[in-house]
Amino acid sequence: MIQIQAFEMFLSSPACKIEVPERLTVSHEALVQSGLADRCVSIPVREATDADILLVHSEEYLEAVKKTPYMTLEDLKEFTLQYGDVYFHPNIYHCAKLAAGAALQLVDSVMTGKVRNGMALVRPPGHHSMRSAASGFCVFNNVAIAARYAKQKYGVKRVLIVDWDIHHGQGVQYSFEDDPSVLYFSWHRYEHQKFWPQLRESDFDSVGKNKGVGFNINVPWNKVGMQNSDYLSIFCHLLLPVAYEFNPDLVLVCAGFDSAIGDPEGEMCATPDIFAHLTHLLMNLAGGKLCAVLEGGYNLTSLAQSVCQTVQTLLGDPAPPPANLDGPCKSALDSLHCVRSAHRQYWSCLKHAEEEEEEKTLDKGEEGNSIEEKVWPEPPKRVTPTIRTAVVLPDGVTCPDGCKRFSSSEDLDPLIISKLNDVSGFMHAVLGLLLPLAYEYDPTLVLLVRMSDAGLCEIVWQQLTGLLQGLAQGHMLVLMQDGEKECVGPTASSLLGYPAPSLGQLPAPLPEDVASIESLRHRLKADWKLLQTTGDFTTTTAASDINMTHNVTSTELFK
Repeated sequence: MIQIQAFEMFLSSPACKIEVPERLTVSHEALVQSGLADRCVSIPVREATDADILLVHSEEYLEAVKKTPYMTLEDLKEFTLQYGDVYFHPNIYHCAKLAAGAALQLVDSVMTGKVRNGMALVRPPGHHSMRSAASGFCVFNNVAIAARYAKQKYGVKRVLIVDWDIHHGQGVQYSFEDDPSVLYFSWHRYEHQKFWPQLRESDFDSVGKNKGVGFNINVPWNKVGMQNSDYLSIFCHLLLPVAYEFNPDLVLVCAGFDSAIGDPEGEMCATPDIFAHLTHLLMNLAGGKLCAVLEGGYNLTSLAQSVCQTVQTLLGDPAPPPANLDGPCKSALDSLHCVRSAHRQYWSCLKHAEEEEEEKTLDKGEEGNSIEEKVWPEPPKRVTPTIRTAVVLPDGVTCPDGCKRFSSSEDLDPLIISKLNDVSGFMHAVLGLLLPLAYEYDPTLVLLVRMSDAGLCEIVWQQLTGLLQGLAQGHMLVLMQDGEKECVGPTASSLLGYPAPSLGQLPAPLPEDVASIESLRHRLKADWKLLQTTGDFTTTTAASDINMTHNVTSTELFK
């Protein structure tokens, strides 16, 4: 199901201490040693053509790069000086064409159904490269080219680009900032414009231009040391609600793992296992059409671990237990609040975002602390179950393909969400309430009950089932009544890891639904820190001190 492609890249320059060929070799070796490479479909790489590259870059720039294989060392050094933090040598043009071509081969394979999703391991990276300039180790903008290619060749209407690299992908932003068919999301170390690339337009209030206003989302990290909770909070309260409203036909990930712990560039503290969960949460979008393309990542240990976590999730294995979910820090919440406020006029799912009496600004008095060398445990071994899905069915109901009949069960404490009448309101509750609660609670089993009067269409039910499988290492028990026989097949499909169909572009949720859900969230956020969306909440009550054995039902949601 997964396309993995590694190839030899350019020789490292003495001026470049971190962008080294070993980034690819250790990642590929980790996939081989873990047995993941054997489970992947390897697709031959091709060079990107001139026509491909010109989808994003200018002809003048392409012609200039074409000349680099014939330059002397002195000419190459002089050529490099006109750009920022990028290094050229005679082989870089060939390698850059291979990197872009690998991304396009992956898009071809996903869009034609040869694979469900995939990851391309490439060098050089691409997201900093601009129309007429190399930048930040990047020569051609691999993901931007892939987005334009998918739109041109396959008629893709809407593309979501998720950039979790620790540097702002200014090249991607510039490529699509006036294009409403591409939603670009980036979180990045910013530190009030003190961190590279030190651009004013990397801040939260750069939301796009002209017709593309609202389709550029920047989350600036103004402190180092961000952890798993910070990343997950941004997904639940910002990216996922907007992504579901946008309804992409294809998801592209600028998969930079310099946002993982131990990286000398990022200086963040998110452990590699969080990328399993971030990947899982994106996999029910776009009918599962997801292409991840490697960007940064300069700690060879956390890079290899993060690549494996991402690929194993793309292969459909249950995600590991989420680690260190202690709630987002104040700096992350301040950034979240500012981004939601900046975008609330463009996205109906954010119109409820809190409006403070005084305009909230980022606290520039918070200085990023220097992060000492980090030591973290190796991610726990993830189990690939021999039987992924077992079903208990009444007589006369055919067992779905891929499932195995099972004849016993046991009483277990449930975590249940019941119905909401409006699809948009229901998804608002799932993304902004249920998922943060569930991740912080960290159950060992998810019990999902479908009642005969649930009022959920099959697609919404499949989305819910798919999203909740990121919890409890995939241990999920679904109970349905006899009258719900027609839902057995769709439910089994979700349990087997098939992506849910698209919900379509979601309209604004009903105001009364939003008011009820937000009222409940406000009541609970004192004890459940992942429910917080602003940095003005200072309670110290631990979620572990709360007994979460009750059901979140429609009655509670609408009190």
